[in-house]
Amino acid sequence: MAHNESRRSFLAKTAALTGAAALAGPTKMSFAHITKARAAKAKPRVELKAGEVIRMAVIGPGGMGTGHCESFATLAKQGLEKVDIVAVADVCDSRRENAVRAIARAGQTTAVDSYRDYREILQRDDIHGVLVASPEHWHCQHATDALLAGKDVYCEKPMTLRLDEALRLRQVQFANPHVLLQVGTQMMQLPKWKEAKRLIAEGAIGTPTMSQTSYCRNTPDGEWNYYGLDPAWAPGANLDWDAWCGPMGRQPWDPLVYARWRRYRKYSTGIIGDLLVHEMTPLCYALDMGWPTRVTASGGHYVDKVMENHDTVNLTVEFERGHTMIVAGATNNENGLERVIRGQKANMYMGSNNVVIRPESKFVDEVEGRTVECADIGNDQDAHRLHWLHCIRTREVPAADVDSGCKIMAIVDLATKSMWDGHAWRFDPYNMCAERV
Repeated sequence: MAHNESRRSFLAKTAALTGAAALAGPTKMSFAHITKARAAKAKPRVELKAGEVIRMAVIGPGGMGTGHCESFATLAKQGLEKVDIVAVADVCDSRRENAVRAIARAGQTTAVDSYRDYREILQRDDIHGVLVASPEHWHCQHATDALLAGKDVYCEKPMTLRLDEALRLRQVQFANPHVLLQVGTQMMQLPKWKEAKRLIAEGAIGTPTMSQTSYCRNTPDGEWNYYGLDPAWAPGANLDWDAWCGPMGRQPWDPLVYARWRRYRKYSTGIIGDLLVHEMTPLCYALDMGWPTRVTASGGHYVDKVMENHDTVNLTVEFERGHTMIVAGATNNENGLERVIRGQKANMYMGSNNVVIRPESKFVDEVEGRTVECADIGNDQDAHRLHWLHCIRTREVPAADVDSGCKIMAIVDLATKSMWDGHAWRFDPYNMCAERV
């Protein structure tokens, strides 16, 4: 009996792995045709005069999108920027109405127009910037259409759902430098990362050989289950479900998918794209090690067995200029890894607002331990919002630009593939191709 049970267990696990590999898709992909393709020409940018109020719109005012609405309106009320949210677009009537009310509560007096179809926003010639806070499977299309309409874009993370989409968006941005795109990775404005980048470039820790970071939290009721279900949702009446599905094609109505899409692998990369990008983006910025060239990921469903995406992930990422990054993520335990950049001569600790350098024992006579104090900027997400508005005015390239977003998406996409098929994935940034190892 025990033997038969073991055999059945083995066969079940083998079938599951085989099925996962089949679902993961092809074992080799080329993106050269994307990077060589000529992108469409965008419309001229809407002129913004010196001192003029920036007029922005929000596509997808759900949980995060409505939070953005409240924050931008609050920043304007506080006198930190001249900005008005003049339009919102969402396939759900109640979410649009809620966003309009939230903007008013935050103190904005300018009227907000409301649309079901986001394309009506892009047809307007009075909007300077568009914030994209739709589900991941819509990011590429929404951001691309906004750029081509001559609007600057703030695109929530992850920049896209898949790497090929990120590269297409990159082509559009590069072909149209008169418009700009910033990815909404929250920690990019923390001064410590700029200091770390400067110190590493100056050789303060010698050759940076390995780094580690994590984003871990504990959600006993299941991650993303805190997004509530509204019994009043009625597809075809007050919600356009087919439009929400969009690039994925028509799907059966499922309020769980609609409200908690991050739990499902078809619509999201889960922890990797939603949480870990916040940690990896500034770390990659500071290290400046180029494209990832090999990614391995492992983990599983250890507590939240109902969620389709994994509740625990561990990534190992190798880079083209010679560096290895270790990244952990969890939704069932809040004890993460210490943020450390290891160098041959010293180690750089990034767990506080400051940069702390401690020499290796073999280099204590060459490297002096020190703490580089950095300014406390308060809410770093608000700083990131203000940075985008600053770039709209000055035409500076945002700190979390489309090229940075692409490198991060290479990690996200290949790590996701590795999680599902159990193999490492190699990326060739010169020939623009990826293959399973």
